Amino acid sequence: MSVLAATPTTASLRSGLNLEHAYEACRQETAQWAKTFYLGTLLMPPAKRRAIWAIYVWCRRTDELMDSPQAQRLPTEQLAERLDRWEARTRRLFAGDVHDALDLAMVDTFQRYPQPLQPYLDMIEGQRMDLVCHRYASFDELQLYCYRVAGTVGLMTQEVMGLDPAYTTAPWSERPDTSEAAVALGIANQLTNILRDVGEDRSRGRIYLPQEDLQRFNYSEADLMAGLLNENWRALMAFQLQRARYWFGRSEAGVRWLAADARWPVWASLRLYRGILTVIERLNYDVFNHRAYVPKPFKLLDLPLSYVISQAR
Repeated sequence: MSVLAATPTTASLRSGLNLEHAYEACRQETAQWAKTFYLGTLLMPPAKRRAIWAIYVWCRRTDELMDSPQAQRLPTEQLAERLDRWEARTRRLFAGDVHDALDLAMVDTFQRYPQPLQPYLDMIEGQRMDLVCHRYASFDELQLYCYRVAGTVGLMTQEVMGLDPAYTTAPWSERPDTSEAAVALGIANQLTNILRDVGEDRSRGRIYLPQEDLQRFNYSEADLMAGLLNENWRALMAFQLQRARYWFGRSEAGVRWLAADARWPVWASLRLYRGILTVIERLNYDVFNHRAYVPKPFKLLDLPLSYVISQAR
């Protein structure tokens, strides 16, 4: 679905909004809430980084419908209504309907980098899963959730990233499809979020670790709620980290197809986010009492290595 011409009402609203201020608001929100991700965006050309900030803010607004402190006090019925209204507003957004400055940045992004509506609807569907599903029996179920709330981000951003002309300009070239790798990176990032936030999620009654894995490692839901640190927990977490690294590995193959000005930031973000898994190991898997994050000096030190890696096709 493409972005259509704005209605007169939208046009008059736009006249009172400033696009530069809109993108600056997106930059500030990204910098505040997604520090590792934001650092990667700074390696992009200005036009691309602004588009990524706008998409991030739409995703965050979607997430906040369910996870903000205010949202957590609302009954399920009201949360469902919120998501329904947001879906309707998103559909209108793709038709160029602007309600506020953040919408303006998104419509401008759509015009510069046309993309399909479906990943946005899929992400909203992922939020609906959080309304009714607080446990996941198997990894297959969890994988669907991870695709919807995070794998979709890869699909939203792949048109912004662009492709390396070396893979598209020759007469015999077949246009590479980066979708699978983009989704894999989103799933890897979400699995990392889940492992980092186990302690926080349990306080909200949510357990994302598959029930089949808890049973396999003889670690009960009661153990998790109590924050029990034992060898069963460490074995369970080591297995989860191995799975997350597998998804990061699946994503790497597609990075080489990206435009040269996107490969470095994507490699940097991939490596820095994967670094959270190493921090979890260094914490001896104690994510109940510590928050795993990559310190800023280590992030800066990794950037040159990410650059070197990004130069290989």
